[in-house]
Amino acid sequence: MEEIDIAVTGGKLRVVSWPGDGPVVLAVHGITANALSWTSVARELRGRVRLIAPDLRGRAGSAHLPGPFGMAAHITDLIAVSEYFGVERPALVGHSMGAFVVAVTAAAHDVGPVLMVDGGIALPVPPGIDIDTALHAVIGPAMRRLSMTFDDETAYLDYFRQNPALGDHWTPDLAAYIRRDFTGTGSSCNIDAIRADAHDMLTNPIPAPHPLLWAPRGLMDEPRGLYQHDQLTGVDAELIPDVNHYTILQGAGARRVADRIISLTA
Repeated sequence: MEEIDIAVTGGKLRVVSWPGDGPVVLAVHGITANALSWTSVARELRGRVRLIAPDLRGRAGSAHLPGPFGMAAHITDLIAVSEYFGVERPALVGHSMGAFVVAVTAAAHDVGPVLMVDGGIALPVPPGIDIDTALHAVIGPAMRRLSMTFDDETAYLDYFRQNPALGDHWTPDLAAYIRRDFTGTGSSCNIDAIRADAHDMLTNPIPAPHPLLWAPRGLMDEPRGLYQHDQLTGVDAELIPDVNHYTILQGAGARRVADRIISLTA
């Protein structure tokens, strides 16, 4: 794994690159996540592609980057990453909010194949709802932690362990991913970036005619996930059994995500 800083508007975007002999694939994380959410998938890929995952603007190694935030900024940043690696039509894969990012990027630019993982399909949010209210309803503890402070890294890890969607599936990869977000007192996530991204994701959905892998369980391991079968009519959607919103990427679902990336880029 290599860490690279790439020039973008306002500064440097931090990117993680896992080596591989195949095509370049840009991997985009969720709304309060970071590049290391893709570690388990990278391991399952076993060097068959070169996986490139940025810390999105306003998170982790890219937390210092200024606004404006939102989907348009992510599109520009992803194109800068693809140009840095000399790829004209990169394959794109996104998890959660990252699936919305890759979908809007594909709508704006001529890119390669796109894969969405438990995201990218419009969520049923009532019109006119306050963005913070919607965020608390959709991502729960992930949103609450942004306003919290923690005594040390151990306390931060313990907060995540309390979520059954994570604590019951704990791995060293998951711990490293969480440590990447910790500043010493709390989350690295810029709340203005989170709100801008949520506004675009929840109020300006676009058709996303791309393959979707989806989880039957939610962000607290509850039996209802982000999506149900009736929301996915006409979508090329594959249910990954026995996973939640996190473990579809960082647990039992990682191998299937890797296999679909390989088949998509073959």
